[in-house]
Amino acid sequence: MHAKTDSEVTSLSASSPARSPRRPVYYVQSPSRDSHDGEKTTTSFHSTPVLSPVGSPPHSHSSVGRHSRESSTSRFSGSLKPGSRKILPKDGSRDGHRKGQKPWKECDVIEEEGLLDDEERRRGIPRRCYVLAFVLGFVALFSIFSLILWGASKPMKPEIVVKSMTFEQFKIQAGSDSTGVATDMISVNSTVKLTYRNTGTFFGVHVTSTPFDLSYSQLTIASGAIKKFYQSRRSSRSFVVTVKSDKIPMYGSGADLSTSTGTSSLPVPLKLNFVIRSKAYVLGKLVKPKFYKKIECSVTYNPKKLNVAISLKNSCTYD
Repeated sequence: MHAKTDSEVTSLSASSPARSPRRPVYYVQSPSRDSHDGEKTTTSFHSTPVLSPVGSPPHSHSSVGRHSRESSTSRFSGSLKPGSRKILPKDGSRDGHRKGQKPWKECDVIEEEGLLDDEERRRGIPRRCYVLAFVLGFVALFSIFSLILWGASKPMKPEIVVKSMTFEQFKIQAGSDSTGVATDMISVNSTVKLTYRNTGTFFGVHVTSTPFDLSYSQLTIASGAIKKFYQSRRSSRSFVVTVKSDKIPMYGSGADLSTSTGTSSLPVPLKLNFVIRSKAYVLGKLVKPKFYKKIECSVTYNPKKLNVAISLKNSCTYD
């Protein structure tokens, strides 16, 4: 072999292909989420070296680029999946808000729901209470109407007048009571005439009475009662009540009255007491005004006026 000269070396170097200069390396940055305090999310970039598109083969460039895009897409899509877990902040709060900060949006939603509930309740109450309101209103109106009728009927008291009393028998004789004790016995037969007038303009009355007691020195010597009757509105009637007795023991009270003939020759002061009861059914049994009239009459028996009516128009008191 022969040694190469400088000219040959130069020519060889000139004829051999020149080496290409070194290409710079390119980096593809992919974002990744990193939470520091639970509220702010910072984005960091991971550098992935990729060969220059000029200096690297075509397949390496496409594979690296596709891998980078897929990795970044998978990171973002994974964080937005509906079933993904929510990362709690370091302070343990679930709503991701700072301590002391009010969840305004949630409060607005709650207040709006409360207003809707109130509106629904306001709309529902009248519908459920229609029947109850109608019943209460009807009861109130009916009560007021009943009170008006009751108040209007109370002044319409019946008018009662005792006209006269007639003695048909007034006999005193010796005898004995049921135990065999000897005493004077009295027998009375008399009638009392009265007039009853119903002043009611829109109701009738049912009339009864307590016993008609005829007494002498606080001793009842005869009694009687009226039969129950009905008196229609704005009407009146006259009736007679029989007051009688048979052998009532006097136990010494009639010592001054007894005679050999069995009749008293002296006037005998007597008292007649009774109560007239009137009941009106203005509105069935709901409005029932009642009227009581207590009557007390002073009667003097005169042996000379037997079977003669004794006027009592000015001898009675009415309470």
